[in-house]
Amino acid sequence: QVELVESGGGLVQPGGSLRLSCAARRTLFDLGWMGWTRQAPGKQHEYVARITAGGETHYLDSVKGRFTISRDNAKNSVDLQMNNLKPEDTAVYYCWVNTPVRDYWGKGTQVTVSS
Repeated sequence: QVELVESGGGLVQPGGSLRLSCAARRTLFDLGWMGWTRQAPGKQHEYVARITAGGETHYLDSVKGRFTISRDNAKNSVDLQMNNLKPEDTAVYYCWVNTPVRDYWGKGTQVTVSS
């Protein structure tokens, strides 16, 4: 079964923007942290951004000022607005959500930043 579904990835030129969206199934509840991670070939997995149920946010240093994470608790969703994208942002982005039972990750959506 798929618990998290990401959308919004694609190809964009440097300096462009994309908005990633993640919808968690309604069977998931008591969601704590929600966020986005990424991994590019040959690179370490990174936690890009996370947000608490109360709206507190944390970002990877390299994306601060460019990415904005938000969530809608009523909809069990989390979004990532990515502005001023750089080639080094190219990666598969994964939605992540923490629950009292376990953590979940989506299947991932490809973001490619290239001219």
